[in-house]
Amino acid sequence: MIDDFIRFVRDTFPAADPVPLHAPRFDGNEKRYVCETIDSSYVSSVGAFVNEFEARVAAYTGAAHAIATVNGTAALHIALKLAGVAPGEYVLTQSLSFVATCNAIRYCDADPLFVDVSPDTLGLCPHALEAFLDSRCTPHPDGPRLRDDGRRIAACLPMHTLGHPVQIEALLEVCEDWNLPLVEDAAEALGSRAGGRHAGTFGRLGTLSFNGNKIITTGGGGMILTKDAALAARARHLTTTAKRPHRWAFEHDEVGYNYRLPNLNAALGCAQMESLPRFVQAKRALAGRYARWAADHGLRFIHEPPGTQANYWLNALQLSDRATLERFLTATNDAGVMTRPLWTPMHRLPMYADCPRDALAVTEHLAATLVNVPSSPLPVDLEHGAAAA
Repeated sequence: MIDDFIRFVRDTFPAADPVPLHAPRFDGNEKRYVCETIDSSYVSSVGAFVNEFEARVAAYTGAAHAIATVNGTAALHIALKLAGVAPGEYVLTQSLSFVATCNAIRYCDADPLFVDVSPDTLGLCPHALEAFLDSRCTPHPDGPRLRDDGRRIAACLPMHTLGHPVQIEALLEVCEDWNLPLVEDAAEALGSRAGGRHAGTFGRLGTLSFNGNKIITTGGGGMILTKDAALAARARHLTTTAKRPHRWAFEHDEVGYNYRLPNLNAALGCAQMESLPRFVQAKRALAGRYARWAADHGLRFIHEPPGTQANYWLNALQLSDRATLERFLTATNDAGVMTRPLWTPMHRLPMYADCPRDALAVTEHLAATLVNVPSSPLPVDLEHGAAAA
């Protein structure tokens, strides 16, 4: 099976050697726009491309407001602060995630509280969330309290794992019942939709990432999404070192953050946004190829959940057990085909090992059996195949 997989990937990406997990694609106006920023001398956080990039992302996602940041972790940090997360509080989230999700919580001097994920979406499970709140928490007017220590739970932070939308409406219903603001980590989900609505636009705030391995890239960058004009204005203020507007004076009215995206990066983002619909189409075509190969070999391919349209940022196959996963990883990487497991669950990392958690059986099983496979947008001559079923 592994040898067949290696041949399949090399046939799919014939020009790549080695075959990367996810490579950026620059075949539009990237060089032109970046050169424009250099010629203008506006290469830092002031420049026309920053505003343009925010406008393009807002239009594409349907968000009322989009605020560009230097990376996705910075976007998450500010979003959690704006949601009201304070030192000593908890944020309900998933352990199956990239470390930035929990790091952003810690930047607020708060702690993650781990609940299990759904085997279908790979993201926070609304049934597990509701059961945890019912069994271990006490309602309170300003948010639930964990019965173990009485500390407030300030927010809920699900992640749209690998670009597959979580059961966001069900999560929202639980959060509304418990007076919990919901912040979406949509770092991997640009181009993903649930019920026709873009990921990251359901909660009070959402965040995106434009790291070098994402579906579009600005080299490094992130975005805060919100429908609340007051939150958007505050996000802009905090991410611009809390500087009060003035033609020449440097006056700051609180501790802020140097988190605004440079114009140079935004120029790259504007060009990438022009190609995004084509990238989504290409990645969905690639997912369709993987789905057919997996079906032919008796493996589970991670499909988009019902009622959603995923960007298939990283495609994933599920193997039988950890030993098989290790053999697969060794053989493919030795052959120049980059594959990787999911992240080490956050509750197994030393800095988060003591955080409260529910039973995480699904998290542990997925971490032991799922493998990510090469997922770059298909070459132009292959990208017009059928989309994923």
